[in-house]
Amino acid sequence: MTEAVAHILAEVEQLSPPERADVADRLVEMLGESIPPAIERAQIGEVRRRVAQVESGDVKIIPGEEALQQVRQLVASARKGS
Repeated sequence: MTEAVAHILAEVEQLSPPERADVADRLVEMLGESIPPAIERAQIGEVRRRVAQVESGDVKIIPGEEALQQVRQLVASARKGS
């Protein structure tokens, strides 16, 4: 991590949670601006495919908090195994 990044992160830590969310949103937007058109088309196609799966009943959606818990468990398990 560069000194510049460390400094920015230290500043962000001083922000309120809503302000941090604003910073995160803007960073994601900035990253999205540099996505090549071919990748963007592929992402849109994937989103459409997944929406169709949910609408047809082929895939069951789960609440976000439950999904995050599953991800946290997978990450914790992977860290223990490495």
